[in-house]
Amino acid sequence: MIKYQEIANTLRERILGAEFAPGDQLPLERELCEQYGVSRITVKKAVDELVADGLVVKRRGAGTFVKELSGRGVRDVSMANQFTGFTHTFEGCKVESEILRFDIIHPSADVADKLNITEEDFVYDIVRLRKVDGAPIVIEYTHMPIELIPGIKREVLEKSIYGYIENTLHYKIQSAHRFIRALLPTEEEEKLLQIPHGTLPILEIEQVAFLDDGRAFEYSRAHHRGDKQTFRVVSLR
Repeated sequence: MIKYQEIANTLRERILGAEFAPGDQLPLERELCEQYGVSRITVKKAVDELVADGLVVKRRGAGTFVKELSGRGVRDVSMANQFTGFTHTFEGCKVESEILRFDIIHPSADVADKLNITEEDFVYDIVRLRKVDGAPIVIEYTHMPIELIPGIKREVLEKSIYGYIENTLHYKIQSAHRFIRALLPTEEEEKLLQIPHGTLPILEIEQVAFLDDGRAFEYSRAHHRGDKQTFRVVSLR
């Protein structure tokens, strides 16, 4: 990985890990140069990545400051916050994961294509109902290649899959391609999400997620109650 990207990833983790709070000023460029042993050009490119992510803002003559983007229950779909996870988004609440399906299957042609594997490979077929303070919020339909992400068990599904990938498998989650659309829920989804029949659309986030070496490790579709979450997109020129 290029040095400025390593520094950007480290600073991103420090921000998302709350070492730097919203409104805090990042260390000055010269301090970051000394800390990481690099040139000012390298530091500037790293900080520019955080600006592009929507994590920080530069103020002329003052420095670089962490932006306030999220409120409780607000999901950011910028590159900056897409992997903080469901539990982190609802920090301070009781978060539960009800496992509706956990199988090992051969992928369909479409799923295999998205994960860059063959139909002869095996994937986890996972469906989870996520709840916050007892209220159902989202149904997650997830496929992951077993060869790349081995060892997933039910206790992992009850907690954080991304936490398992980064903390146990020691992979680095880097990016995702996402599509957001409004859909009508199925009758089964209406029951699971406690939606009165025919009254409320759902928001689908379709995602292919990648590790820092470019390998696709997840294809998922998350069906959210349209009245329970707000999604914020940060657009930058």
